[in-house]
Amino acid sequence: MSESIPLLQARALTVHGPSGIIVEPLDLDVHAGRTLAIVGESGSGKSLTARALTGLLDPALRAAGTLRLGEQQFDLGVDVPWQRLRGSAVSLLLQDPFTSLSPVHRCGSQIADTVRASARRSGVTLTRARVAEMVAERLSEVRLDASVARRYPHELSGGMRQRVAIAAAIAGDPEILIADEPTTALDSSTRGEVLAVIAELQSRRGLGVILISHDLGVVRGSADDLIVMYAGAAVERGPARVVLEHPVHPYTERLLAAEPPLDHRLHELAGIPGSVPSPGSRTEGCSFAPRCALATELCLVETPLLRVVSTGSLAACHHSSEPIVSTDRAAAAQHSLDEHPDAVLSVRGLRARHGATEVLHGVDLIVGSREIVGVVGESGSGKTTLARCIAGLHPDHDGDLRLDGVELPRGLAARDPRHLQIVFQDPYSALNPRLTVGAVLREALAVGDQPASGLGALLDSVGLPAHYARKRPRDLSGGERQRVAIARALAPRPRLLICDESVSALDVSVQAQILSLLLRIRDEVGTPVLFITHDLAVVRQVCDRVLVLRNGEAVESGHVDHVFNEPEHPYTRSLLAASAAVPDVKGAPLA
Repeated sequence: MSESIPLLQARALTVHGPSGIIVEPLDLDVHAGRTLAIVGESGSGKSLTARALTGLLDPALRAAGTLRLGEQQFDLGVDVPWQRLRGSAVSLLLQDPFTSLSPVHRCGSQIADTVRASARRSGVTLTRARVAEMVAERLSEVRLDASVARRYPHELSGGMRQRVAIAAAIAGDPEILIADEPTTALDSSTRGEVLAVIAELQSRRGLGVILISHDLGVVRGSADDLIVMYAGAAVERGPARVVLEHPVHPYTERLLAAEPPLDHRLHELAGIPGSVPSPGSRTEGCSFAPRCALATELCLVETPLLRVVSTGSLAACHHSSEPIVSTDRAAAAQHSLDEHPDAVLSVRGLRARHGATEVLHGVDLIVGSREIVGVVGESGSGKTTLARCIAGLHPDHDGDLRLDGVELPRGLAARDPRHLQIVFQDPYSALNPRLTVGAVLREALAVGDQPASGLGALLDSVGLPAHYARKRPRDLSGGERQRVAIARALAPRPRLLICDESVSALDVSVQAQILSLLLRIRDEVGTPVLFITHDLAVVRQVCDRVLVLRNGEAVESGHVDHVFNEPEHPYTRSLLAASAAVPDVKGAPLA
């Protein structure tokens, strides 16, 4: 097929919900060998757009518009043969491979299911030997050995699981791959491997890729074309490098300003005040106006349309047609630290096991009063096991763990919830879907002997309005769910807060808000934080000290500025190099 003819073309793609339009009419073109990225905060409509293009919308939602896949055209408002198209024409790769992979089936059988289904659609019957051969071929395409076919997803690292999910997604030979936050939960080096695998498949197969992401570093190195979405509408679109280097819309500029730098610490993280409007609540005028410094009366009454601006891109703004020059970021702030802080948490000689395998080998750690201490390392380094041992969720360990000088009970049942609280990466599994936000938080307040009247202030502390107490988790975006999870952890006023990759799934603006919240908790309340992450740029912004883990061993620790500016261990240097490098999988020179 000629590159001038899009593999996928959508016109006036719209998503309707019970309250009205959630995704405004959107046009998309995806060409062979090119990547279209869609970015925006949680709740902007990115994932709904992806699901509308694969027929996976919630039953309460419906899509409209036209969709052309190759020579076939469909009306999205009428029955589309998704069973025939999904997997063979267009395939969806989800953020969490545990969502797309069955935990009770071997990896090979899950890839084989797609291979056989694709063959049946073509009227071909495959022998068992041929299916096994094709499974091995798909695994090889994603840089995995054929022996992985005999393993279960839980036996693999996060990066390997995601590559198995990619193998399953391309097993039916689709022309379009839609990757919805495919690297969010991965460390820097693993992220680069997964992106390189997608780029190789794209080059070899001529795939068109739609990349949904809040990680602007990933988009910067991977995308050819870019759409910036806000409140269900495209506010800026054009060549990715033009939009990212010369933003025109104020929202695009604020997203870029919220991206944390690795090379220095800012005086203040530049989050965007306020939040994305609730789905279906859009009114007349520019939906970004309540959060925009350029807004005037015109913005409140007249909706701006996408128009060509001076960079050649399209932007929907009444007042901006020239690239916005961001104010210079502040110089690195010098954060004075007590060289020997009073230990709130003291960990000495921690050894932990998974069955017969020791996974932590004598780790020492101190978290002082009013400190945020980061723990970094690649997937499999032992970061989460360390957090779970401290939280009482992994009792199979030895060592001395003390909180305020008192030995911590080994199991969770013996713990006082005011000792410590943990915030996990995935708010979907952390919140009871049947309870309202208010019920969840009132329960947490009661556990900490705090009055229910503190509910409003608790919501406000994480940037959520009071009426969110009446919502359920399914009514919230991913970022809003995580803010509720953090509010629940703060409700009992714990002596120590553990954050285990708790901002890795958030877009940069919401991430900046949450990180600023953690800094306020440290400075105003005095609650220390143990911050588990793979994002070294985030560590630079919020952490006072950092511990580097590799294969269950602490290889380096110290003040963040010292460790990042003068790393002594080769592994630390490799992590910093991987984080500083934009994964330019397209192979083009970076500005």
